[in-house]
Amino acid sequence: MGQMKSWNFLSILFRILFGLWCIFVVIWPVNGLRPLRQRPRSWGDEWLPLGKDEHELGPFSSWNITGTYRGNWKFLDSTNSSSKFPDFRKSNGNSILELVSTPTKITGVHYVQGVIIFHDVFDNEHDVRGAQIRVEGVYIWPFRQLRMVANSGKDGEFGQEDDYLLSNPYHLLGVFSSQVFQESPREKIWKRKHSPIYEMEKHCNIEIAAQISRVSSRQNDGDQDKYYLEGLMESPSVDDDVDCFSPMLLNATSVNTEVYYNKAVNYTLMVTFISFLEVLLLIRQMEHSNTQSGAAKVSLLMIGHQAIMDAYLCLLHLTAGILVESLFNAFATAAFFKFVVFSIFEMRYLLAIWKANRPMNNGENWEAMRRELSVLYSRFYGILLGGIVVMYEFHKFLRFILLLLHSFWIPQIIINVVRDSRKPLHPHYILGMTVTRIAIPLYVFGCPHNFMRIEPDRNWCICLALFTGLQASILLLQHYFGSRCFIPRQILPEKYSYYRRFHQGSNHATDCVICMTAIDLSQRSNDCMVTPCDHFFHSGCLQRWMDIKMECPTCRRALPPA
Repeated sequence: MGQMKSWNFLSILFRILFGLWCIFVVIWPVNGLRPLRQRPRSWGDEWLPLGKDEHELGPFSSWNITGTYRGNWKFLDSTNSSSKFPDFRKSNGNSILELVSTPTKITGVHYVQGVIIFHDVFDNEHDVRGAQIRVEGVYIWPFRQLRMVANSGKDGEFGQEDDYLLSNPYHLLGVFSSQVFQESPREKIWKRKHSPIYEMEKHCNIEIAAQISRVSSRQNDGDQDKYYLEGLMESPSVDDDVDCFSPMLLNATSVNTEVYYNKAVNYTLMVTFISFLEVLLLIRQMEHSNTQSGAAKVSLLMIGHQAIMDAYLCLLHLTAGILVESLFNAFATAAFFKFVVFSIFEMRYLLAIWKANRPMNNGENWEAMRRELSVLYSRFYGILLGGIVVMYEFHKFLRFILLLLHSFWIPQIIINVVRDSRKPLHPHYILGMTVTRIAIPLYVFGCPHNFMRIEPDRNWCICLALFTGLQASILLLQHYFGSRCFIPRQILPEKYSYYRRFHQGSNHATDCVICMTAIDLSQRSNDCMVTPCDHFFHSGCLQRWMDIKMECPTCRRALPPA
């Protein structure tokens, strides 16, 4: 009996312990899931080859990979071995990815849509706009795995990734800087159907497998964390087992659109400041040549050339503001200041120079003057529109055209030599306009981090700086040493000398009709100047008079250049 009681007691104790163990097993995993994040190494780290960042929240933190990625592509083989698409003649190039990630009902899985734009895929005869593929797939964020396939879709349909592209300033300004002009939907569909990419989507299954990692701010010069994408793009054929082209390696880094947006705003502030400086310089030059004689020395072509340049910049910034709605206010402000420079100040100065070179006679008809003024405006706006057509047709030579546009000082140099003009431009105007005119092209083609994603061209920037600097140097030499100082005297035409010898019967004094003081003719010096009509004046008095009017103060006869 005692033995039976002991066995019953042991069985009851065993049941109690077994029940407590079952309760512990059932309840403990529910309460014990939270401390898994504090473990020194979780199961996600054991499966993932990525290193764990100490600033991350753990392998379960969800990364929002929506954004713009910029990187490179290249074939794993040195040459593309595909015989189906011989148009793929390049082995590497640049690529841009636009991805939109949205959560799904499945935990750990995000649905991804996007567009991959391949540059430098085809030769120049193919349209670059056709080298883009729409993709869709899933992003398994616990494992940082991205799987996508090509999605051709229906022509004319726009998905969520298209809405993202239409609102992304990085993509839109990239399109704008690449000289991609707007087209009708029918033209886009026609070009897409005749693109090699369209044929590839019909006959190939494009598959992309990529791994996502994050680059901390300490590794990208203090910027915020960026995402790095690296993967492989394969293209098994639909009809047979042969690949459409060799496997392609993709790598890209996310672009911080906020920093990009700030760069664009800072650029518009720079353009606004430059426009303000140009207004001040124009006012200084207009004060320097506020007389009829001073305005006649300024080249009409030089001012018209600069006005056309400012008109182009006004239209360019206004178009960029319309294209990128989020940056409209910034670009519209820059366009407005450029409009003020060319339409108010430069056009007013242009009319003043035109009137100075064409003094109106007393009996002249106002209708004739209006006709000539209409011809002037017609030529100006005709050249403006013709330049747009030329740049559109010859956009492949855009940098050479821009170099020619910055030859705006050459007409003034030629006018100075032909007319032997004396100090037509103020030195501050020459130096200031030279610097402000080349500031924008140097930023676009010289800054390695410009917001228009144009590759810097150091040689072109050096040529532009030397070209404009040479023109400004010649103008400064003409200002301080004479308009024909760099031309040998042997080939110069003869000109009248205001310090010529004159015959005097006796020592006597005469008065200068400008300052009404006596001139001593007994002693020959540089203080006395004589006109072709034998009238005597002080040198300083006559030079100041000739800066206003090129006529004799006594008899009103026209005077030759000094």
